[in-house]
Amino acid sequence: MLASITVRERWLLAIVAMGTVATAALQFAHAPDVAIFVVAAFGLAGLAWVVSFATEAVGERFGPALTGVLQSTLGNLPELFVVLFALSAGELVVAQYSVLGSIFANALLVLGLVIVVGARAGNGLMRFHSRLPKDTATLLFLAIFIIALLGLSNNVGDRASEHQVEISAFGAVILLGVYALWLTSYLRGGASGPAARPRVPLVLSIGLLAASGIAAVFVADWFVGSLDQAIETLGISKQFTGLVIVAIAGNAVENVVGITLAHKGQSDLSISVVENSVAQIAVFLFPAIVLISLLFETHMTFVVPGVYVGALLLMAISVWQITGDGKAAPFEGFALIGLYAILAVLTFYE
Repeated sequence: MLASITVRERWLLAIVAMGTVATAALQFAHAPDVAIFVVAAFGLAGLAWVVSFATEAVGERFGPALTGVLQSTLGNLPELFVVLFALSAGELVVAQYSVLGSIFANALLVLGLVIVVGARAGNGLMRFHSRLPKDTATLLFLAIFIIALLGLSNNVGDRASEHQVEISAFGAVILLGVYALWLTSYLRGGASGPAARPRVPLVLSIGLLAASGIAAVFVADWFVGSLDQAIETLGISKQFTGLVIVAIAGNAVENVVGITLAHKGQSDLSISVVENSVAQIAVFLFPAIVLISLLFETHMTFVVPGVYVGALLLMAISVWQITGDGKAAPFEGFALIGLYAILAVLTFYE
C-alpha cells in the first residue's frame, strides 16, 4: 500500500510524525512554553500538509472542483481546532485574529505567490476560468457587509450594538445558507472536469486523514496552552500571533498545494484551492465558529477593529480586480504579497 507513495512523500510523512511526537514529548516533559509554542506551530503546518496530501488523494477520484473544495475544507482543520481551543480558554483576540489572518493570508499572500509562480509557468501570464474569482468576490462582499455594519454600530454605540451576539448569530446563519446555495451551484455547474487516475489507495488516504485530524486536536491544544507565556517571552502581541503566525501555520496547505499546482501549470486547480479557501473561511468557517462559540463563555462575533474592516474591503476589491478577468501577471501577484506584508507590519505594532 505504501509503494504508491514517493520517497519524498514518505520522508515528509516521517518528519511530520516526528514533529508531532516531539511536541508531545515537550508537553509531557513540561518544557518551556516557548519551545512548545515554536515546535507546535511547525507541527500544525506539517499536519496541514498531511491533510492536504490525503485529501488530494481522495479528491483525485472526483475532479478539480470537488478536489479544491475538499482540500480547502479539510485543510482548515488544524486552524479550526486552534480557534476553538482558544475560545474555550477565553483567548478571544487570538481566535478572532486567527480567522481574520486566514482570510488575509490566503487572499493576499498565498494567492499572490500562486499568481507569481503560475504566471512564470504560463510564459508571463496566468490564465484561469473567471467564475470562481468572481463568485469569491461576491461571497467576500457579503461577509464584509455584515462585518462593516456591526463595526459601525459598535463605534457609534447605537441600540443594535447591545445585541452584537444575536445579530452575529443571525448573520452567521445567512452566510452559511448563501454558501450552501453557492456550493451546490458550483459543483453542479460543469466545473468538475475529469477525475484523475487515483495514485494512493482510498483506505490509506482515509487513514492518513483520520490520524492527522486526531493529531491536530492534541497539537492545537498544546499550542494554545503555551500561548500566554510564549507571547510574553517573545515580546509579540496576541494580534500578531493570531493574524500572522497561526494563520500561516494553519494555512500551510494552501501555500504548498496552491504553489505546487501553479508551478505544474494547473492554473484552474491552483486558483480553485486558494480561492475556495478564502470563500470558505469568510462565509463558512467564520460563521460556523460564531455559532459554535455560543456554547462557550467567550462568544465570537463579527465585530472587528475598524482598521481591519477597511483592510478586508480593500482586500476584496483587490482580489476581484486582479483575478476577475481570468488572467493575472506577475506584478499583480507581487502587489498582493506587498499588501499582506504592509498589513503584517501594522499588526506587529498593534
